[in-house]
Amino acid sequence: MVDQDKIRQAVRILLEGIGEDISREGLLDTPDRIARMYAELFAGMEEDAGNYLNKTFHAKDCDMVIEKDITFHSICEHHMLPFFGKIHIAYIPDGKVVGLSKLARTVEVFARRLQLQEQLTGQIADALMEHMKPQGVLVMAEAEHMCMTMRGIKKPGSKTVTLARRGVFETDPELEERFFRMLGLR
Repeated sequence: MVDQDKIRQAVRILLEGIGEDISREGLLDTPDRIARMYAELFAGMEEDAGNYLNKTFHAKDCDMVIEKDITFHSICEHHMLPFFGKIHIAYIPDGKVVGLSKLARTVEVFARRLQLQEQLTGQIADALMEHMKPQGVLVMAEAEHMCMTMRGIKKPGSKTVTLARRGVFETDPELEERFFRMLGLR
């Protein structure tokens, strides 16, 4: 659970550490604003993706399902700076599907935590496999990282792309190729 009192204390110390006057008018409410913001940004810490993925519907003769361009933002655990982009999810149902909004909700559960993009991609794929029991899942994430844009190498616009393949997507390269064609990437 997010401890807003500790966050407020830490923000005051951080502001003093960078040489700010914490009694300055513009900063008086900053610790409280940041504490509330962190409670929102890290709401996924206490959520279980199974809450969204356990409600399924029977779907006879259903082929590949793709939900593309699911926007997300997360916070990098290395620098505590944002990264954001789009996630594309494909799965091959095994007789049952979930409501499409449940895929986006699953992305949010894992994005609203301190994260690594590589880990985020795999967590989404694993949750879908565990709770939906499809024949296979492919998750692709494309994101811009502020730690690459604002600091360090300073390369705005560069994107990191990660893939997580599970089930039949690991063994059938034609399915992966079809996924990329359906996304318009090939």
